[in-house]
Amino acid sequence: MTKNQKIMLGRIIAAAVLYAAVILGTSMKGAEDFLKFPYLFLLYLIPYLVIGWDIVYKAARNISHGQVFDENFLMCIATFGAFGVNEYKEAVAVMLFYQVGELFQNYAVNRSRQSITALMDICPEYANVEVDGELRQLDPDDVEIGTVITVKPGERIPLDGVVVEGASMIDTSALTGESVPRKVQKGEEIISGCINGSGLLKVKTTKEFDDSTVAKILELVENASSKKAKAENFITKFARYYTPIVVCAAVLLALLPPLILGEPFAEWVKSACIFLVISCPCALVISVPLSFFGGIGAASKKGVLVKGSNYLEALAKLDTIVFDKTGTLTKGEFKVSEIIPVGDEKAGLLEMAAYAECYSDHPAAKSICEAFKKTVDSTQVEKVEEIAGHGVKAIWNGKTILAGNEKLMQRFGVNMIPCESIGTVVYLAKDGVFQGAIVISDRIKENAKRAVQRLKTDGVKKTVMLTGDRKQTGEKVAEQIGIDEVYTELLPQQKVEKVEILLQELGGKEKLAFVGDGINDAPVLSRADIGIAMGSMGSDAAIEAADVVLMDDDPEKISDVVAIARKTLKIVKQNITFALAVKAIVLLLGAFQVANMWEAVFADVGVSVIAILNAARALKVKK
Repeated sequence: MTKNQKIMLGRIIAAAVLYAAVILGTSMKGAEDFLKFPYLFLLYLIPYLVIGWDIVYKAARNISHGQVFDENFLMCIATFGAFGVNEYKEAVAVMLFYQVGELFQNYAVNRSRQSITALMDICPEYANVEVDGELRQLDPDDVEIGTVITVKPGERIPLDGVVVEGASMIDTSALTGESVPRKVQKGEEIISGCINGSGLLKVKTTKEFDDSTVAKILELVENASSKKAKAENFITKFARYYTPIVVCAAVLLALLPPLILGEPFAEWVKSACIFLVISCPCALVISVPLSFFGGIGAASKKGVLVKGSNYLEALAKLDTIVFDKTGTLTKGEFKVSEIIPVGDEKAGLLEMAAYAECYSDHPAAKSICEAFKKTVDSTQVEKVEEIAGHGVKAIWNGKTILAGNEKLMQRFGVNMIPCESIGTVVYLAKDGVFQGAIVISDRIKENAKRAVQRLKTDGVKKTVMLTGDRKQTGEKVAEQIGIDEVYTELLPQQKVEKVEILLQELGGKEKLAFVGDGINDAPVLSRADIGIAMGSMGSDAAIEAADVVLMDDDPEKISDVVAIARKTLKIVKQNITFALAVKAIVLLLGAFQVANMWEAVFADVGVSVIAILNAARALKVKK
C-alpha cells in the first residue's frame, strides 16, 4: 500500500469512528433535548470534513478552472443538499462510502501501474568505462558508439553492444517476461536493460543511449496510455454530456413537483440529492480506462509492449494475421548450405559473393561473409548499388558483379541455370556471365507452428505469409508451419499492396495484423490495423512503426496478447452494461421517490467498487 493510500485509509477509519460516535451519542436517552440545530449539524460536520474536505476542495478548484460538471461537483451538491434537508447521517455516509470507493480505485490503479512502471526500473544509472587504467562510472548518455564498457556481476547492462570478452548468464525477465536466464559469450549481441549474472563482461557499444533498446522501451511505456480506445473515447464524451443533463434533471426534480403540485420542497430537494448521488458516473469513468490499463499491464508481464489501449481493442477483433517470413517465423540465422559453381571453383564463387555483399546488412549477406572466413578488403569494392527486392550490383577488381535473386539476373539479361535447392538462393554473375549459385538455409522457429495453431484456436480466421523468397522455399515453410495462404517473390512495395487487398476483404469490425522485423517491413507495419514487431532482433524502424512489440521475438506471445485483449474488452463491456443498467433502474426509482439515500449510495459507490474489482481482473495473467 502506498503512502497516499495509507493516509486515505487512516482518514476513512477516523471519519467512520467519529460518525459511529455521533450516531451512538445522538441515540442516547435525553440527547434529543440538547442535540438540536445547530449542535447536531456541527457534530455531523466534523466527520464530514475529516473524510470529504479534499472532495470539496477539488470541486471548488475545478469550478474556478471552468470544469464544473464532474464527480466531485456532484458529490458536493448532493451532500450539501442532504445537510440542507437535515439528512445529516446520509450526507456523511455518502461521502464516507464514496471515499471507500476511491480507495479501491487507487489500489486497483496502483496494481496496474506497478506492472507497467516495473519496466521503468530497467533504466541503467551508469556505465563502467576504463579511463587511464581505472574504471569510471559515466552517464550512459555520455558513452559513444564503439566504446568498450565493463559490466560487473549483478549490474544492469547500460547500452546495446557486442560482447568482446567474457561469458555470463543474463536475466532478461524485465524485458521479455521470461524467467530463464540466457547465456551470452564473446561475439554475441547483448541488449540494454538486462541484468548480468555472475560473469564479468566487456561489451563494445553499438548504439548511443537514446537509440538503445532500453531507451526505446521507456519511451513506449511513457506513451502507452496516450492513445485511447473507442470505448474510452465514448465514455469521455458520454460523461461530458451526461453530467450537465442529470444536474439539470435534478434541479427540475427539486422545483417542478413543489411548484406544480404544491408539495413540500424539502421532500423533493431530498429526492434531487438522491438523484444526483445515483447519477454520478464514477463506475464508467473509472473502470473503463482502468480495464485497458490493466490489460496493457498484463501484456507487459508477458514481455509484450502495447503502445495504446486502442491497439489492445483492435487486437480483440483480430480476424487476419499476416507474417513476414525471415526473422519472424524463421530464426533469421542464415547459413550457407550449398555452393554450386558453373565450374569447379567453389572457393572463388564464395569469395566473389563475399566481396559483392560486404556492404550489405541483409542476413543472407552476413552469412556469406561468415562462410568466407577471411577478412574482406572492402577497398577493392566500389560503386555498390543495392537494388531493393533484387540484390546487389558492385564493381570488384574492375569486374561488374551481380549477386541476388532470379529477378536481378533477368533484369540484367543474364542467362542463368535455375537452382532447385530448398532455401534462399543467391545467383552470381560477372560481367554479365553467369557464375553459379549459393544456397542459404534458414531454420524455422521451434514454436512458430504452435503459435499459428494457437491463433487459429483463438478464432483468427486467416493466416498469411508474405516473403521475398522463391515460390518453392516460401511454400515449403508455409506448409511446415500451417499457414493458410503464402505469397512469394514480393518486393517491399508489393507487400504493402498485398496487405491493402487483404484489408479490403475484411468486414467493418474485423482487423488485420502484420508481424515483421526488418527495415523493409516498416511500411507494411504502418499500413496494417495492428503492426507487431520483433523487439529483440527487430530493426529500429520496424519497432518505431509497430503498435505492439514482442520483446523476445516469440511469435507465440501474439496469442497471449490477443487473449489478454479479448478478456479486457469483455470486462469493459461487462462494466458498461452493469453500470448503465443499475444506474437507469435506480435513477427511475429515485425520480419517483422510491429509492432512498442508502440505495443511492449503492448505485454510485457499490457499482463503482464492483466495476473496479472486475476491471482489476484484466491485470491477471496465466503463468
